[in-house]
Amino acid sequence: MLATQRLAVAVGLAGLIPFLAGPPALLLWPECTQIVPLFYLYAAGILAFMAGIYWAISMQVEDRAYPISPLVSLLLSQGFFIVAGLGLLAPQSMRTGVFPLAYIALYIVDHRLLDSYWPHWYLRLRGGLTLVAVLCLLGFGLVEGFLGVPSLALL
Repeated sequence: MLATQRLAVAVGLAGLIPFLAGPPALLLWPECTQIVPLFYLYAAGILAFMAGIYWAISMQVEDRAYPISPLVSLLLSQGFFIVAGLGLLAPQSMRTGVFPLAYIALYIVDHRLLDSYWPHWYLRLRGGLTLVAVLCLLGFGLVEGFLGVPSLALL
């Protein structure tokens, strides 16, 4: 296994810790008003971080080794970044759907539009990480709705 691959796996798995901790933390401490905003802030941060990859791809003017145009890549980057920000401003009922759908859309872009660009191990890793993150986001939304946690403005 390449050093880069090992590092990506380690960082990817570590990145799941807040997602995995979110739903049980909310169940155990529903009175803690910081859990909801911190969970969604983390989800938005990861979405924006992953979207930033497309910005870097769009800047590869000299080495056009990718299957989409720099403009499309740049628009995807900014689109996902905006969705992450607006998701933080959305009411609870919308956040529960916005973030999982955005994570799925991000994976679809990687898998469908950039399949030939990424190493196959990366797409397998992304698929697993995305699945766990989406399930955690949905679980968190269900717990949030079930407990009737007040939908506070996150920002």
